[in-house]
Amino acid sequence: MPGLVVALLGAGYFWRETRRAVQDAAHREALALAEFIDSTFTLPQADRTHPHSAVAEVIGSDTRLLRSVAELHVLTPDGRIRWSRQRSEEGTLHPEAARLTALTPETARSAREGTEVVRPLGGSDCVGCHTGDTAQRLGVLQVRLSEPLLSRQLSAVFQGAMGATLVFGVVLALAMGLALHFFFGRPLRRLTAIMRRAEEGDFLVRAETRGTDEISRLGAAFNQMLARLTSMKAEEIDTHRDLALANEKLALKEKLEERITELSLLFDVAHSLNSTLELSELLERITRLVVERLKIPNFSIMLRNADGLLEIRSAWPQHRGSEGLTFGIGEGACGRAAETLRAVYLPDVGDRSSIFAKRNLVGGTDHGSLLAVPMVHMDQLLGVMNFQRPEVAGFSPEELELLMAVADQAATAVKNARLHSEAVLLTMTDPLTGLPNRRHLFGRLDAELARAERYGTPLSVLMIDVDHFKWLNDAAGHRTGDEILRKVCDVLRPCVRKVDTLARYGGEEFMVLLPQTAKEGAVAVGEKLRRAVLDSAGLAVPTQPTGHVTISIGVASYPLDASDQETLVDCVDAALYASKRGGRNKVSAYEPGMEIHPGRERGPHAGRSTDNSRPLPPAGVAKA
Repeated sequence: MPGLVVALLGAGYFWRETRRAVQDAAHREALALAEFIDSTFTLPQADRTHPHSAVAEVIGSDTRLLRSVAELHVLTPDGRIRWSRQRSEEGTLHPEAARLTALTPETARSAREGTEVVRPLGGSDCVGCHTGDTAQRLGVLQVRLSEPLLSRQLSAVFQGAMGATLVFGVVLALAMGLALHFFFGRPLRRLTAIMRRAEEGDFLVRAETRGTDEISRLGAAFNQMLARLTSMKAEEIDTHRDLALANEKLALKEKLEERITELSLLFDVAHSLNSTLELSELLERITRLVVERLKIPNFSIMLRNADGLLEIRSAWPQHRGSEGLTFGIGEGACGRAAETLRAVYLPDVGDRSSIFAKRNLVGGTDHGSLLAVPMVHMDQLLGVMNFQRPEVAGFSPEELELLMAVADQAATAVKNARLHSEAVLLTMTDPLTGLPNRRHLFGRLDAELARAERYGTPLSVLMIDVDHFKWLNDAAGHRTGDEILRKVCDVLRPCVRKVDTLARYGGEEFMVLLPQTAKEGAVAVGEKLRRAVLDSAGLAVPTQPTGHVTISIGVASYPLDASDQETLVDCVDAALYASKRGGRNKVSAYEPGMEIHPGRERGPHAGRSTDNSRPLPPAGVAKA
């Protein structure tokens, strides 16, 4: 096909060059013929009656020279035909008169139908016959030669060659098309169909590989590729199956790790919370664990107070003024959680359409999510834990379960701390009067003596005894005696300082520790207490000898009277006995020698309480 195209192009090129050469020859011939005809006008005229008879003779002659002349006209300046090979045209206006008279000087042009030469007539050669301006411009000579025979023959030859070439090209194209169809197109279509099926996922299909041509080799290579792809697909299926199994195991492992982390956290919470029984320290630990381990930026823990309200006892961030705020049961999310004993979760606290929109927050921000979890122990509400994050819907379902478990652990720890506080209170407090008992008293006495010894400050001790308390019990009964003891405590309690310790020593006896108080100041305090009891209207009792409850007080000081605890107690006890011996209802300061006569006028234990809370020495045995 490229050779055929080159042949066609070459034939066309040679045809064009041949036509150009023939046209050039015809052009030169036309110019020479025009020159020849023009020269005939200068010949002598044989017939004067018909000017330029020589021209007529030349035109009329049947010479071989003029056989190719198709048109020959002599035109006047106004375009009329003056001479013509066709006599009938003489005197008529030439159809192209305007164009021919306008062409000056001599003009020659070649066209498909022949070659035309237009030559102006006139000049010095015509002066003999023509005069003036007429001799200078007589008209134009038009000569048109028909297409040369050689040109027509060459055209016929080239056209035949071109036609044969085109026919040969068509036949060759048909042959090539059939060959491409049977030997290239059909195998390629079959291979393309196989490839399309493979593209759709059918890796088991195979291409035909008959023959040794390129398409067969391409099909064989494609089959090898499909075989590899089939193997890779099988491996991929196995890999996906193994990967799915691994993902399941990994998911189970992650869930197990999450559970282990939750259990570890719960264990840490339980261990940390159960390592202390002090309620304030316990609340601080709960807050620290929630903030550090659970990453809760806003947290508060509320306990139910004596009035039944939810009071914030610990909060994070600290020092924001939220400690001490109270919420009623049913008020806000925390109150709703306390009322229903179920967790209340608000994914968006900024949503004012919530039924808990009023006072949802507990010292947190006004956006994000809030979770209020009640702390319940044995169906008893202890408080509420409030968790808040700044993100909307910031708690996942797994975190909700974990935080509720933390709240249960905290509830158990808070209950244990309260039980411990109550137990400690029972062991350190007298149940009748609410004052510190003897155990607490001697613990405080040891601490105050150590502080006084370290800083060199005095410490005074008062021992108080209710006068004729046995008569009161015998006359009015023990219930009245217990009531009298409570009233005496109510009178004495506001008369001492906060740094002082008023405790029940045993029976109807009380003791007051006065840190940094000398003996004289202690005697004044004793007088103040004695007068307060004497002046109390609630302590008027008709069964008493004086008609009113009175107290006797002994005073001793460290280091003036004693340098250790036992000696100091013995000294103040001896001073109390001195007040009893001196007539009761008085205050006696310890003086040396008082411990030698501790007895009383009606026996060693006359007027002393029959309460067994304080062991008394055997009768007749003096106190050390």
